[in-house]
Amino acid sequence: MSARWRSQLLLVLITALALAATLTWRHWTASPIAEATQQWKERQWLAVLPAGSYDNRPLANPLPLAQPTLAHSRLLAAYRASLAGMPVAILLHSSFQGYAGPVELAIAIDSQGRLVGVHVLKQQESPGLGDQLVDPTLHWLDQFTGKTHDQAWAIKRDHGAFDQMAGATVTSRAVIDALQDALRYFDAQRPTLLGEATP
Repeated sequence: MSARWRSQLLLVLITALALAATLTWRHWTASPIAEATQQWKERQWLAVLPAGSYDNRPLANPLPLAQPTLAHSRLLAAYRASLAGMPVAILLHSSFQGYAGPVELAIAIDSQGRLVGVHVLKQQESPGLGDQLVDPTLHWLDQFTGKTHDQAWAIKRDHGAFDQMAGATVTSRAVIDALQDALRYFDAQRPTLLGEATP
């Protein structure tokens, strides 16, 4: 066998070994990566629920969404949190247009239709505006906790009940509209979301 053929054979062998090693590595790491991704997602999502308020894995069983396009937003997913087999809250994944781009929220609503918590999953606002949304020390989102759909869902300058983020009127209105959308959707779809029998 000529030196040229030996070199080509060696190159093919090295390539095959490298490919096999890559595939083996991918096989052994795929499961831990998927598990870590799921755990990260659960931490982000479940931050909106009080600790100890549920004992299931809500994200494991998505709920069907009827008419997910709402007045000011769109629902991307819904999940049910339960405790001892009883529904305690619904988690809604909401998407809407902010000032600079799409904003996505995890919204938790308890079985009585009260807002339990809100967490920003994704946003493209400028750093100053985005910080007001995602920084928990600024507490802007906290003002919505405990509210129901029959609040005056608007910023105070629009004769509503809520403070706006400083310098972020458009985003403030968009968040408030999306939260009201979610609460109205919950009220309209309560039996289905909570798994109750329809009268």
